[in-house]
Amino acid sequence: MTPTTPPLIDAGALQDLIAAGAPLVILDTSFDLADTAAGERNHLEGHLPGALYVHLDRDLSAAKTGTNGRHPLPTREAFAATAGRFGIAPETRVVVYDRQGAMFAARAWWMLRWLGHAPVAVLDGGLPAWRRAGGALESGAVVSRAREPYPLREPLVGTVDAATLSARLGRGRLIDARAPERFRGEVEPLDAQAGHIPGALNRFFKDNLEADGRFKPAERLRAEFEPLLAAGSASQVTHYCGSGATACHNLLAMEIAGLPGAALYPGSWSEWSADPSRPVARS
Repeated sequence: MTPTTPPLIDAGALQDLIAAGAPLVILDTSFDLADTAAGERNHLEGHLPGALYVHLDRDLSAAKTGTNGRHPLPTREAFAATAGRFGIAPETRVVVYDRQGAMFAARAWWMLRWLGHAPVAVLDGGLPAWRRAGGALESGAVVSRAREPYPLREPLVGTVDAATLSARLGRGRLIDARAPERFRGEVEPLDAQAGHIPGALNRFFKDNLEADGRFKPAERLRAEFEPLLAAGSASQVTHYCGSGATACHNLLAMEIAGLPGAALYPGSWSEWSADPSRPVARS
């Protein structure tokens, strides 16, 4: 991988890297929102060779206060220490994967880019694609080669906080990655209120994938995202979801499509809806 690392890597290319003995950190981000211990159990039962387990709550989120969302971003300094603990330095090649169509791998990919780390890619299709390609699995825990905290660099991605978003509602373009029924406010299994942020459009993150769990080709993603852009500019787009995880899937899809520059609202609906003074839209 180079400083212009493509956002995806396929299973065959990853097998070649491993066979060549290339210096590499592989991160398994598999997770289950309904059973937060399931991802780690599954990892211990079988994971890509040498893969380290990354837990959404412990490693990719800060402590919850009740008003900052279900998966609040840690500080960049805290995540820099986490990245160092996993053996990641600026020159380190990183591949992230999960078992859920990149639902959580996209969050780790985005967060590493948030640190300023360029050489990171998501395994297209995740563990199922690896198995289909004949890839072997290992079991048991893997010990990382810990380093010093990652030296903070200029972020490669942008963020928007709740105050900024509130001040500019109706300007730019806001895209919600949740399932359509949650976006419309028909159901809300997780957060304080049902509905969506006023003015948002809905792009369910699973619509980025083919039936086999791999991402759609770049040209198809581009054709599907371009009508959602404000004045045709990705830089005017902010993404959110329930807790700031699957919005990263849409950001990854736009990167694949050659539409970089959109921002993330990390607190997402779980933070927004926790404040009853903020406006809510339904339908």
